[in-house]
Amino acid sequence: MSDTTTIRISRTTHDELKMLAHDQQRTVAETVSRAVRLLHQDEIGRDLAVPLLDEEQAWLDADAG
Repeated sequence: MSDTTTIRISRTTHDELKMLAHDQQRTVAETVSRAVRLLHQDEIGRDLAVPLLDEEQAWLDADAG
């Protein structure tokens, strides 16, 4: 594993994290990394769901020719 650090979480969260890791046959570190990636993807999805501004829509509708 590359450079690491320690984070403080509650015992309950740690127990849940260990169960998730076990259920998915991953390490705790892999599970945390996956959770972070999924949170990023969720944020991107929310951003993409926001309607475009008028100027953004005009740019997309512009003739490229």
